[in-house]
Amino acid sequence: MSILHPAQTVPAPQRLLHQGIVLLVGVALMTLAAKTQIPFWPVPMTLQTMAVLGFAILAGPRLATAIMAAYLMAGATGLPVFAGSPERGVGLLYMAGPTGGYLAGFLVASWLTGTLAEGRGLAGRCLALLAGVVAIYGLGVAWLAFFVPADKLLAIGVLPFLLGEATKVGIVIAASALFQRRG
Repeated sequence: MSILHPAQTVPAPQRLLHQGIVLLVGVALMTLAAKTQIPFWPVPMTLQTMAVLGFAILAGPRLATAIMAAYLMAGATGLPVFAGSPERGVGLLYMAGPTGGYLAGFLVASWLTGTLAEGRGLAGRCLALLAGVVAIYGLGVAWLAFFVPADKLLAIGVLPFLLGEATKVGIVIAASALFQRRG
């Protein structure tokens, strides 16, 4: 039994309460990750993808996807949970903007990474994390193409973030290895 997954012997109402608390804490942590800007070269980075991938590895696909769905719903209702909000807008207008594809990618990556990582060793989790990053950036760039000329997509939507993503994925890999050893 882990803190994220209570034993099946726990009565259903307590399990639901536990899952609800984990969901709320997950949305709060995702919001904090979105609001945290770390000076990085060539662009500052947030911790959003690290949170998305970390939830997927630690909580599994169902709970990680539920956290992302709740996070996106909170943002869609106008709560300023996204990076750059409320300054760059809120709600569905924000989600329809240039970063909307990356937000959709978070949801897909939560399920994909969590599913591919379940029951896998370190190498399998690494591949699952890579698949999650590809999903986030694939959907992100596909949506960004509506806002940016095709010849600038990689330069604007991917390349500036690769070093930061590699760093965050490395942290998630290390954390998952530690968590597996302790679990």
